[in-house]
Amino acid sequence: MEYVQERVTTLHALTDHRPDAPTGRAAVVVPMTEREYGTLAAERVLTALESVDPARVIVPLRATPDRAGPFASWLGGFDLDVETLWCDGPRLADLLAAHDLDGDRGKGRDVWLGLGRALGEEFVVVHDADTATYSPAFVNRLLFPIAHGHEFAKGYYARVEDGALYGRLFRLFFRPLVRALADAHDAPVVQFLEAFRYALAGEFAATTDLVSKLRIQRGWGLEIGTLGEAFDHAGFAGSAQVDLGRYEHDHRSVDGPTGLADMSRAVGAATLRVVDDAGVDVEYDALVGRYREAAEELIHRYATDAAFNGLEYDRADERDQVDTYADAVSEPGPDDRLPAWDDAPLSPPAVVEAARADLESVSDLEGVTGSTPDATLGTTPPQRDGSRTGGGDR
Repeated sequence: MEYVQERVTTLHALTDHRPDAPTGRAAVVVPMTEREYGTLAAERVLTALESVDPARVIVPLRATPDRAGPFASWLGGFDLDVETLWCDGPRLADLLAAHDLDGDRGKGRDVWLGLGRALGEEFVVVHDADTATYSPAFVNRLLFPIAHGHEFAKGYYARVEDGALYGRLFRLFFRPLVRALADAHDAPVVQFLEAFRYALAGEFAATTDLVSKLRIQRGWGLEIGTLGEAFDHAGFAGSAQVDLGRYEHDHRSVDGPTGLADMSRAVGAATLRVVDDAGVDVEYDALVGRYREAAEELIHRYATDAAFNGLEYDRADERDQVDTYADAVSEPGPDDRLPAWDDAPLSPPAVVEAARADLESVSDLEGVTGSTPDATLGTTPPQRDGSRTGGGDR
């Protein structure tokens, strides 16, 4: 067992205890895509949430019109107050465009829409739906520090599956990048990023007061961008991280669409924007070399740790990944973050109304209104083969 405290409050899962937490005063935001429809992982998450009984579950859904209605119907079959917020409908798109908020779609945009709806509750919990080892204790653990004086809490866990180390984007890109920055800049924001044991985890909780102040990255930079906002509004004293124990979800390839290489560019841009926003003058010409040096040192340590635990470890493959990720170490481009809801030019109720009308229109095509969460379409979810999507092997 270990009890090490980082620069932020660190809560360790030393037992299987499920702490008391104000789940009945919390909204749980679970972003999904149409690929989660009927999967074992998503079903496990939603079934577990039935025993948590939060005030509401909000599912920002990215799906085509022909899948949105059946998906909403499937979600309505759980014993939960589930609200499907369809993120791809035409009315919602027109509403966002009218307020100059259209642009790239991605996980961050979906979560931003869900967070606006969640502001009606006292607390907010966000997590993915592709977790094969999901436990109802996750919500309690994430909320516990929020109920005890903190404004922001992030989950962490070890990614060890199939006899090997995972969490490759964190281990081989984010961690050495931040270490390279720390070697050159004694800046509080860099120390803050270093304090989190799994900065790319998709699980966090916060007060709605804090959530209303968060500017959100549109895509894969969501997690790091959120940490930067937490630094600005909660700081070291108001932030915590929570051990969520064993955690398994899907693994992404390095190359290809939505692979880790694509994700590294978004994560790199978000990280360097966070640092830039805090006034750190990054020496980009030297940063790539420092990143490679830090990554090589960490590869040596990972190899030793893997051998100690009897795990497989391929140094050559890890170095190849570092070569790929090095291309993402560059000055961030234009800032396309979505505004904090406190400053947004539209209201969450307007988003909800547009999304609901969009969902009703596609559900009407199936012969139902879709206006109530438990409407049934008479459709059968696809084969529940356990396939998982969402955050992936960050």
